[in-house]
Amino acid sequence: MAGHSKWANIQHRKGRQDAARSKLFSKLSKEITVAAKMGDPDPDKNPRLRLAVKEAKASSVPKDVIERAIKKSQAGEGDEYEEIRYEGYGPNGVAVIVEAMTDNRNRTASNVRSTFSKNGGNLGETGSVGFMFERKGEVTYPAEVGDADTVMLAAIEAGAEDVESSEDGHVIWCADTDLNDVASALEAELGESTSTKLVWKPSTTTELDLAGMQSLMKLVDALEDDDDVQRVTTNFEASDEVMEQL
Repeated sequence: MAGHSKWANIQHRKGRQDAARSKLFSKLSKEITVAAKMGDPDPDKNPRLRLAVKEAKASSVPKDVIERAIKKSQAGEGDEYEEIRYEGYGPNGVAVIVEAMTDNRNRTASNVRSTFSKNGGNLGETGSVGFMFERKGEVTYPAEVGDADTVMLAAIEAGAEDVESSEDGHVIWCADTDLNDVASALEAELGESTSTKLVWKPSTTTELDLAGMQSLMKLVDALEDDDDVQRVTTNFEASDEVMEQL
C-alpha cells in the first residue's frame, strides 16, 4: 500500500457558476440514461448505473433529475449515443485522455481535434498515450471517516489494491472489474463514500511549472466545455506550491 501521491486527475468540475453546474448535471444525466439503457433500470441490479447514480449524488444532482434520467432510458432515449475515447498530448507533452459520449462521431472528433490544436495540444491515434495509464476503480472517503490504519484494514478486507491517505482524505484503489464489490464492502464497513468511479490512473507523470499548468488548464477547460465530452484525464504532476498558485 502506497503513501500519498502528488498526481492529480483533472476532473475539476468547478461548478463556479450556474452554467458550469448545469453542464455538469447534463453530462451526469447522460451517463445515467445510457447506463440504464444498457442494463437494468434498477441501480441495485446494474453496477454501471449504480456508479453513475453515486457520482451524480456526490456532485449534488437532485434526486428528481436522477430519476428523470433513468426514465428517459425506458422511453427509448440513449440508443443513439456511442462512447468514444480520444488520446493526445497537451502543452509540454502532457498525456491527455478524453472520454466522450456522442450521437455524431464526426462532429465530436472534429471538435476535439480543433480544441487540441487551438490550445497547444495534438490529438493522437487511439493507444498513443493509453499505455501511460491504468484503468482503476477509485473510492474516496473524507479524513474523518477514520485514521490511515483503520481505512487500510477496511480496504484490505474489501479486496482493494492500494490506499493513499493524507490530511485531505483517503483514496482507495482497486481493479476496475472489482469496483462494485469493493465499494459495497467498504460501504458496509466505513459508510457512504465521497465518490466511487472508474478512472484512468497515470503510471508515469509529467512535471509542470506554473506556466505549464496554466496552459494545460486552458486546454482541459476548453475540452470540458464540449457537451459531448464526459471527462478529461491527464498525467500531469505539479508541486504543492504550483497548485496553490493556481
